[in-house]
Amino acid sequence: MTTDTSTTLTTHDLRIQPDVDLRLTEGGTGRPVLVLHGGGGLPTVLVLTAHLAEHAHVLAPTHPGWDGAPRPETIASVADLAALYGRLLQQLDLHDVVVVGSSLGGWIGAELAAHDDAGRIAHLVLVDAVGIDVPGEPITDFFALDARGVAEHSFHDGERFFTDPATLPAAELARMGGNRKTMQALVADPYMHDPSLRARLGDVTVPTTVIWGASDRIVTPAYGRAYAESFGSGAAFVVVPDAGHLPHLEQPSATYAVLDPIVAPRR
Repeated sequence: MTTDTSTTLTTHDLRIQPDVDLRLTEGGTGRPVLVLHGGGGLPTVLVLTAHLAEHAHVLAPTHPGWDGAPRPETIASVADLAALYGRLLQQLDLHDVVVVGSSLGGWIGAELAAHDDAGRIAHLVLVDAVGIDVPGEPITDFFALDARGVAEHSFHDGERFFTDPATLPAAELARMGGNRKTMQALVADPYMHDPSLRARLGDVTVPTTVIWGASDRIVTPAYGRAYAESFGSGAAFVVVPDAGHLPHLEQPSATYAVLDPIVAPRR
């Protein structure tokens, strides 16, 4: 077990099924919040996780195959990841759960909500999620972008967040390369979506909030609005100005202003 004393988050392994030891970062007390990271791995949501842990009991798993975590053959799709987290909620007997998914994590969260027959999820939050097909709003081909292209498409201020790969240590390059390889294995064909998901969201009635960076060029705000309109009970759609694909990194205050009332304990 490792502990980050600056954020009071701890990381440990939890056996979820015979072939999966899930790496779980958690902290805080109160209402359970499941934070699901995107393709960049857990580091892309650590600041968000630490913030939410000030108000709730936050669980942030590292998806199998990301950040050096092993991926068994039984995890071969986003649906498999969603099923894994369904088993996590069941094993820990969690209820009244807020699920917050960023990018790919939003797709996982949407699948998780679509299969939540036990009613464990109380609120779903999608942050610049992928996962559905919206005619006229194609998902940018992440795998075709170089590092600068990723920064320019992912952030309102791409120059601020651009890091030259030549300046990174070998361990970080290996982590990023491993994440990319896993993504290609799970979401390359069909690219970044499940053709059946959008229709199935019509049966999801759990309260849903969709947060979107106004400058996202990976998936546009128009794509996000279509995502929100796909849910059976409708979903709140909130655009964050001066932010791209990861608004919690570029505009944390504006993002937290939406999230904090959602994760607050029910009165």
